[in-house]
Amino acid sequence: MIRRTLLMLAMALAPALLLAPPALALGANENVILSADAHKLADQLAAIAYARELIAAGDMDGAITALSQFVASHPDGTEAARFLGDLYYRQGRFDRAEAVYRQLLARNPHDKETHNRLGVVYATEDRVDVAIVEFQDALPGTDSVRDLVLLHLRKGDLPQYQSEMVRLADTNPTDGDIQEEVGEIFDTLHQPAEAIVYFHRALDSDGRSIAALNGLGMAYLDLHDAATATRYLGDCLNVDPLNYACLDNLGVAKIQSGLYDEALATLKKAHRLEPERPEALVNFGYLADQRGDWKRAVAYYVQAISVNPYVPESYVNLGIDYEHNGLYALAQSALLKGVAAAPYDGRVRYLLARAYAAQGQKALALTQLRAAETSLDPGVAQIAKEESERLVQSAEQAPQ
Repeated sequence: MIRRTLLMLAMALAPALLLAPPALALGANENVILSADAHKLADQLAAIAYARELIAAGDMDGAITALSQFVASHPDGTEAARFLGDLYYRQGRFDRAEAVYRQLLARNPHDKETHNRLGVVYATEDRVDVAIVEFQDALPGTDSVRDLVLLHLRKGDLPQYQSEMVRLADTNPTDGDIQEEVGEIFDTLHQPAEAIVYFHRALDSDGRSIAALNGLGMAYLDLHDAATATRYLGDCLNVDPLNYACLDNLGVAKIQSGLYDEALATLKKAHRLEPERPEALVNFGYLADQRGDWKRAVAYYVQAISVNPYVPESYVNLGIDYEHNGLYALAQSALLKGVAAAPYDGRVRYLLARAYAAQGQKALALTQLRAAETSLDPGVAQIAKEESERLVQSAEQAPQ
């Protein structure tokens, strides 16, 4: 996989579940009486929308200030508080994010979305066991499976976790949630053909499952079948026209199909929905690279890192552009930050090894290649192994 085409497309791995503002298009003379709960939700959605406007304008600090003031005066504003926690996390203020999420869970211990967010905080802090508990409490219904796979890899019991989940799926063939979760496991393990089997089983139970439709779209993208991916992602958007993940992945499918203008329009729609997310920004960068404007692409990758510094694709694509243009010191600097943000991503490790090797730092390169050999992506693991062997061989043959 690691060639120039490792300018990877950042795909949202599960459907975005943030509430979208309801359409309230009223005639000039219409009077509508909203319930107290509807008023509360409308207020929260307005506060979130305003925060997103500030983020889109590059004012993350202002967004956090405005939203924190709203949350302080609306103690029952769950959606707004959760979004505030998300923004604290993106700024690396993990203690603040954890406090917000814990307060929400104290009020509602069954809030799966907040369990998922708290798990992300713990996983970033390398608190593996408590993160696993939070992600398990977030299922079914959230995008926790990929995180669970990566955590069980860290813990060393991934085969046991995978085997148990496959057993549950095979003994509960009509449980759509379990089928979908196993599909996500195989997708995370870069086994799209196997993932497709379980995503289809999930659709047999619920033909409108956004998670399964999006999962099928991503699996077919992994198989470079953009036409089939487009069909399932279109079905996803028929269910939820404002779903960020399906829009972003549809943009990726259009890129694979060479429909760059359509891809850009689709990605812009996704970005307008949730400007605090990095995936569409990374894909803006990829499009700029495809059109030969690598400096503009770099600006998009840097912007993606600024809104969420914990997504590896931003560093991967940034590192590739720097290395492709011979800027190995800049690549090294960016990729070191990528290792700190995503220490178990083999692509980041491999590219950092290339940056080291290009600057004559073979020992450091070999260390990174050995780490990349453990990647879940078999293509990355294989090429890292081959590069390690070549590097060792060249060192042995060098004159003493």
